[in-house]
Amino acid sequence: MVYRNKVYVAFDGDEDIRYYDIMKAWNKNQNHNFEFNNAHELHQARDSSTEESIKISLKDRLNNSKAFILLLGKNTRFLYKFVRWEIEMALKLEIPIIVVNLNGSKGVDYNLLPPILRNESFSTVPFKESDIIEELRKI
Repeated sequence: MVYRNKVYVAFDGDEDIRYYDIMKAWNKNQNHNFEFNNAHELHQARDSSTEESIKISLKDRLNNSKAFILLLGKNTRFLYKFVRWEIEMALKLEIPIIVVNLNGSKGVDYNLLPPILRNESFSTVPFKESDIIEELRKI
């Protein structure tokens, strides 16, 4: 059995990577209480890799994850190639999902939510360090 101690973060790499970068900065900054073992620090995939090899690498990261954070932006629901697949794998592996609203909303915004999550169990928080910390502590 794999020991799961990582946090996997899925996001729109074109539009929302700055929020992921902020989370990594919180993690590195000793003045912040935000700590997470980033699953994406395992086995870096190259941009020139095939879709299949990238998914193998992503699945390895997911297998080592205790939590799945979805950074929910305005275009996330349209991302099928990787984000939907990542969500499907998190559900299959029964990894708790935290949806982080980049628009500041505290509740579920069904207009932005990927359809695959509409009938699933997950928690929702705004993109706020203390709220994300609190949800991760619950896992």
